Amino acid sequence: MRESLTRKRARTAEIVERLKREYPDSRCSLEFRTPFQLLVATMLSAQCTDERVNMVTPVLFSRFPDAESMAAAPVDEIAAIIRSTGFFNSKSKNISNMAKTVVVEYGGEIPMEMEKLVRLPGVGRKTANVLLGTGFGVPGIVVDTHVTRIANLLDLTRQKDAVKIERDLEKALDRDEWILFTHLIIDHGRAVCKARRPRCEECVLNDLCPSAQGI
Repeated sequence: MRESLTRKRARTAEIVERLKREYPDSRCSLEFRTPFQLLVATMLSAQCTDERVNMVTPVLFSRFPDAESMAAAPVDEIAAIIRSTGFFNSKSKNISNMAKTVVVEYGGEIPMEMEKLVRLPGVGRKTANVLLGTGFGVPGIVVDTHVTRIANLLDLTRQKDAVKIERDLEKALDRDEWILFTHLIIDHGRAVCKARRPRCEECVLNDLCPSAQGI
C-alpha cells in the first residue's frame, strides 16, 4: 500500500531524530574558512574523499586563499597541489575559471543565488547546495551518492535523478532539517548503511526501513 505524505513525513521526522541521537556532531567534514574556500573544497571532493581533500587544501589555501589570488594563480601550479584528489587537470581548470568569473562578475564575492552559482565553471546543483547550506545557511538538500542510495532504501523516494530526489525529500522533511539531513545520511552511510555491506541488524533505522524489513 502506498504511504501517504502525512505518514511519510512522520516517519522521516523519526528517522531524523534517531540519526541526530546517533550522530550528535554531524556536520560538513570539509575544512574551510570562507565560502570561497568551501566552494573550492567541494569542487575538489568530486570522486574523492573529504579526508584527502582536507590534506590538500591547507597548502592550496595558504598560497591562494581567495578568489583574487586563485584567479591569478598558474593553472599548472593549482594542478600540482591538488594532484592527489584525482582528475586534477579538469579540476584545476574549473577552479581557475570559477575564480576568474567570481572576480570579474561578482567582485571576488561568492554569489548566494542558485541560478548564479550553477553558471560558474565546474559548479553543479549539488555543489551549489553544499555552498548555500553550509556556507550561507540557506536551506537546501545535497543529493550525493549516499543520499541517493539511502533515501531509496528508506523509500523516501523512488527516483534516481538528483533533482527529482531533492524535490521528494523537500516534501518529506521539515525545511529547517534540510541542511542537517544530508550530513546525517552521509555519516550513517559511512558508519552503518554501507553500499557493499549494510549492517541492517545494527541500524537504528531498522524498523523504519522498508528495505531492512524486506517490504
